[in-house]
Amino acid sequence: MASRVLLAVAVVAGCAVGLSGATIHIVGGNHGWNPNIINYTLWSRSQTFFVGDLISFRYQNGTHSVFEVNETGYGSCTMDGVAGNWTSGKDFVPLVEPRRYFFICGNGFCQAGMKVAVTVIDQDFQFHDHGPEMEPDCAADCGTAAASVAARLMVTALAVAIAALA
Repeated sequence: MASRVLLAVAVVAGCAVGLSGATIHIVGGNHGWNPNIINYTLWSRSQTFFVGDLISFRYQNGTHSVFEVNETGYGSCTMDGVAGNWTSGKDFVPLVEPRRYFFICGNGFCQAGMKVAVTVIDQDFQFHDHGPEMEPDCAADCGTAAASVAARLMVTALAVAIAALA
């Protein structure tokens, strides 16, 4: 067991450069994933989610769950378009592409406000007064930017694997 921990520490230390921009967003902050405690819409609006970041749901195992659904499922608190399901109580979901993600509690608490939508943007988008432009800033080398995103995704996968060992 000690050798696994040392290996995990060595891998994380070796990949630290690639992790420099990744963020783990704990849904609800110190309140976690619980009904009637926090407005998750306001929480998500206060965050900036980038490709390669992780979103983490913290809750009492067995009491709640997390389902990624489509926009219809999110709006109606149903399982429409289920794309993922997590039940550990300490779930890490990698945000691997720029798009809108929709998550609900599958244990009947969605109607009580346990749902969150997050918009994930690419690190390379330019921001202007009228919002993000949908074209990358390639004044620098775009190949380097793509390699950076790939490295961050690899480190994110490693972080999830290490968390599963813990």
